Amino acid sequence: MILVTGATGHLGKAVVNGLLAKTNPSEIAVLVRQEAQAKHFRDLGVDVRIGDYDHYDTLVAAFKGIDKLYFVSASDFHNRLPQHTNVVNAAKEAGVKHIVYTSFQRVNETETSPIAQLAKPHLVTEQLIKASGMTYTILRHGLYFDTIPMFIGENVLETRNIYTPAGEGRTAYALRAEQAEAGVNILLGNGHENKEYELAGTETFSYGDVAAALSAHTQTPITYFSPTVAEFRQALEQANVPEIYIGLFAGFSTAIKEGEFAKTSTDLEQLIGRKPSTLREFITKAYSQN
Repeated sequence: MILVTGATGHLGKAVVNGLLAKTNPSEIAVLVRQEAQAKHFRDLGVDVRIGDYDHYDTLVAAFKGIDKLYFVSASDFHNRLPQHTNVVNAAKEAGVKHIVYTSFQRVNETETSPIAQLAKPHLVTEQLIKASGMTYTILRHGLYFDTIPMFIGENVLETRNIYTPAGEGRTAYALRAEQAEAGVNILLGNGHENKEYELAGTETFSYGDVAAALSAHTQTPITYFSPTVAEFRQALEQANVPEIYIGLFAGFSTAIKEGEFAKTSTDLEQLIGRKPSTLREFITKAYSQN
């Protein structure tokens, strides 16, 4: 029996749909926080279980009888570590045999990392899983291609400018759907016990490459300018962007500049059995309506 957490989010939903395409719904369970979220899954014949990362007892009950747990990392940055601790401990208490955890790609694991606050819960969670006695698969997700529109701004085709302090930093982007597909193949396959995979692309791209790909696709010149972090923060403050997002965007841009996401890997290619999607393919699909 396989249970997928975060089943109403983009990644979790993609994993559930991938499982449904390859195995019987009676072998799939999902974790949702509210009954109202469950109708679609119930209609498909999926076992719906109610639980919340903040409430340990609900997790223990939801994980009973589960062999493999696809553990999607929490979206609550401030409470992520205690939530993750609940999930790991509850899985162990409930008798889960194997955890597949969605971690993230990184190079710098110290406090000097520009995204150290985001990284720490993942690092500690990996340690908790490894110390739990359950077998595991750690999936170190590279940055999603899917995040590019968010980081370059929804009005990029009007402004014709990408403005972010990432310098010439390069990223081995991967498509979220293909990372989900890799997770499905691991859940349904064998030989992945106590393995760690880098789910990143086989090529790297800079924001200059993103601008060039957008320009080619839209037949509109798009330029890329990398300001200082101070200039970037000031511009976003003047645009009334909330501080939490300014810090997030600045942190990720600086991490890209420092090469945190530039490590290529063939793991994703091997797990899905084909070459991962390219930047040009993503841009064509994402901006085809424009």
